[in-house]
Amino acid sequence: MASSFEPAESLNADDFKNAFRNLPSGVSLITADDGTHTAALTATSVASISADPPLMLFSLSGLSSAAPVISNAETVVVHLLTADELHLAKLGSTSGVDRFADTSQWTRLTTGEPVFHEAKTWIRGRVLNLLQAGNSTIVLVHALAPGTKVGEELGEDTSDPLVYHNRTWHGLCESSRVE
Repeated sequence: MASSFEPAESLNADDFKNAFRNLPSGVSLITADDGTHTAALTATSVASISADPPLMLFSLSGLSSAAPVISNAETVVVHLLTADELHLAKLGSTSGVDRFADTSQWTRLTTGEPVFHEAKTWIRGRVLNLLQAGNSTIVLVHALAPGTKVGEELGEDTSDPLVYHNRTWHGLCESSRVE
């Protein structure tokens, strides 16, 4: 049962962002081509939603220069980054640079999407829906095909995951386990 919720008050944007600084998030590089331009951005909002059918989502800031291209693309590639791939996360999060200038770092899939071949794991997906949410857009994606770095098997990667926490990049390693 859906209900309309009108909060009497709202947390201000700075307090909201500061509260979420302590929630670590996985880091992904998202690429797309809308038929006229390519785009890439770093996202910490990628989440799996369903295994059957395989669905994922991410949040796309309206302030991102990549937002128009990704919003108009039919498909995207979500690169799930490891600590060894920090340079890709930094590339996607740096403003004012041509993220595709170094043509030795990326290629196109046979379906046309740009993919950074150094990423150990990526998922090609079809954009199913866009939902406006404040100054962002939630992008719902149906996973179509997995990909891995040449010579590696899917699920075989033992690299340290890359996470973003308190405005800093971190690599999770065996010594970070708490159990």
